[in-house]
Amino acid sequence: MTNLVSQRASVDGELLLLWSLPVIGIIWFLAFLGFPGFVHPMSPTLSADAVAAFYRDPDNLPRIRYSMIVFNWFGVALIPFLALIASQMRRMAHNTPIMSYCFLGCIAGGPTLFCMADLYWLLAAFRPERDPSLIQLFNDLAWVTFTSQVGFLVAQSVFLALAIYLDRQTRKILPTWYAHFNLLTAVALAPAAFATMALDGPLAWDGLLSFWVKNIAIALWIIVTGFTIGSTIHRQRREEGTEI
Repeated sequence: MTNLVSQRASVDGELLLLWSLPVIGIIWFLAFLGFPGFVHPMSPTLSADAVAAFYRDPDNLPRIRYSMIVFNWFGVALIPFLALIASQMRRMAHNTPIMSYCFLGCIAGGPTLFCMADLYWLLAAFRPERDPSLIQLFNDLAWVTFTSQVGFLVAQSVFLALAIYLDRQTRKILPTWYAHFNLLTAVALAPAAFATMALDGPLAWDGLLSFWVKNIAIALWIIVTGFTIGSTIHRQRREEGTEI
């Protein structure tokens, strides 16, 4: 009886984390639309005066501040869901838990860097009357951190793919196609690392590869992963007889 109660508590906790994902996703999407620098990505070629004017604009300033505050509140909200993936990795048949440990290390890095970018945008908006060159510096710090620091995200996808490939069970915990998808995601994210080398073109922080492909790949990864982990959990609960 105690074991059954423990299993059902585990089910409740996992499903709660799973169903929190679409709510968090909607909040992120609204905050994304709320930040005027995302809907039409700011160009790295803008002069210091133009960047300062963007932050001093009475229509932009409150949107920048409030959208970044929302991101600050919910920017780390993906970590519990990522930990749910790590728990599934622990179920895989490996000789060592090292893959799940590597994945856990990576999921701590991505949200941290996102929060740092969030902080730099808030600092740029904190004193919009300051010297334009300083506002431009904080703006550069925000965009470069947000765009180019994809190492944790790439490694996260690669470690997850390797864990799936190396799962020696007849019926893998996560499907093989999902491992292929993670490798494709890593490939899509990798070019953004070169955003520090370009002021215009597809590699610039507002460019096709560094902004649009990268962010669409992240959004698609979250959606696909949500459905994949959800179907896996429900299958496991049916097999264990603990589905609610």
